[in-house]
Amino acid sequence: MSELNWNPAAVADFYDGASALADKYFGGYQRQGYWYDENDDASLEEGAERLTRKIVDTLGLRRGESLLDAGCGSGTASIDIAGAYGVEVTGITISPVEAANARARAAASDVAGQVRFETGDYHSLSFPENHFDAIVAFESLFNAFDLEKALGEFHRVLRPGGRVAMSEIAKATDVSPLKKPFPLAREPMTAESWTKAFEAAGFVVEERIQSNRVYVNTGKRHTEHFEKVSGRLTEEFGAELTEGIRQGMREAFHLGPEDVTYLILCARKQ
Repeated sequence: MSELNWNPAAVADFYDGASALADKYFGGYQRQGYWYDENDDASLEEGAERLTRKIVDTLGLRRGESLLDAGCGSGTASIDIAGAYGVEVTGITISPVEAANARARAAASDVAGQVRFETGDYHSLSFPENHFDAIVAFESLFNAFDLEKALGEFHRVLRPGGRVAMSEIAKATDVSPLKKPFPLAREPMTAESWTKAFEAAGFVVEERIQSNRVYVNTGKRHTEHFEKVSGRLTEEFGAELTEGIRQGMREAFHLGPEDVTYLILCARKQ
């Protein structure tokens, strides 16, 4: 079922506006990171790169394979993956601004010939059937207005035996008080609900990892980093936006492991 408050243009506008801030102050990463404990002093970029590798490793990528990054943002992760795994990466984002930034970032990288970016909607992919060896969706499926349709498209464009890995903040239980990440997003789901959604789309779920340290430590690091740059954010984007981000972080990261987990799920097309 479609969530009635989802609007593609509004979601695109949201990421068009968030892109400059994320690139300038958060290294181009608009998602969680992986820290080993509270004393781990890795940067936001290092934490995000660790989590990227942890998620992508579930795919078992082989050199030369083709990967779709569904919801690629400004392309940082796609470029990292292409270099680290020797694969061909196509990134799509609903935001024209992000797609343009990703292309510029790719052109300046060492893997310009391995990555391409385009504006696109994963509910209606432009690629033919059996096209990709693997798909990754880093915290992007919470934007799906019709999850069944999006996963159906993933299944269609994957080759037989192809793999898909996704990651999302998930509710620990159906009654956990986890809120939407922003008003247009889907209601958060449990790991069990995600598993059932992939199985209903024809996938076989092969691996499911749940991590508490991702959510807890990301909240701490992002909050600390935000306070360091909040003065510059206020100067550039205004006090109202800066305070809105601060309040959003408080709401996003106040829960504990009894309510929130970080889910990595990998499934295969038979």
